[in-house]
Amino acid sequence: MSEERAKLIRRGRNVEIASLIYNITEVTISLTAGFMTGSSALISWGVDSIVEANSAAFMIWQLNGEAKGINERDKRKRKKIALGVLSGAFTIAVLFICYEAISKFISQETASMSWWGIGILLVSLVVNPMLAWGKYRYGKKTDSATLKYDAIDTMICEYQTVVVLIGIGLVQWQGWWWADPVAALLIVPYVAWEAYESGRDAWQVQIDEDDNDER
Repeated sequence: MSEERAKLIRRGRNVEIASLIYNITEVTISLTAGFMTGSSALISWGVDSIVEANSAAFMIWQLNGEAKGINERDKRKRKKIALGVLSGAFTIAVLFICYEAISKFISQETASMSWWGIGILLVSLVVNPMLAWGKYRYGKKTDSATLKYDAIDTMICEYQTVVVLIGIGLVQWQGWWWADPVAALLIVPYVAWEAYESGRDAWQVQIDEDDNDER
């Protein structure tokens, strides 16, 4: 591996480290605010952030291996493990979000206001595009499809953030209690698709194949 490529991989890893730190911040604030106010949308968004944090952690693990120059077989092994774990995490997230939203429909409780929750959502509207840009940039420079794929995931999180903000806004300013669980359920199709796609990709990775392709 050339020194230039190793440098670019390290920079891509640094972006993922920043993503991990920020996702942990998202999880801490959103889940705390969500449980304190009874907001299914905030809790669901926080649960998805847990999965995104796991994704960043496994990307760091994978990129560390590349930076150390591990062989192609070990790269594929790491990729298969990472995708399999992510698929399981996304599946658990889907089940939890559905349970939380359905419980809210049954109880018909109105979530209270949380400026901390709204604050982290607004900050994420700015931070996520920056992280996505960094991931895509170094993914393109290193021809790493996994980094570019993660960049797309980060931008989809931007959509989720907008949905949750709208849901919370409708609850607080229109009194529509059902907007909160609806916002939570709107996250489910994306998370379910990610569970399927990452599981499919993990199944397709052949650890002992002879080619040198890298996603």
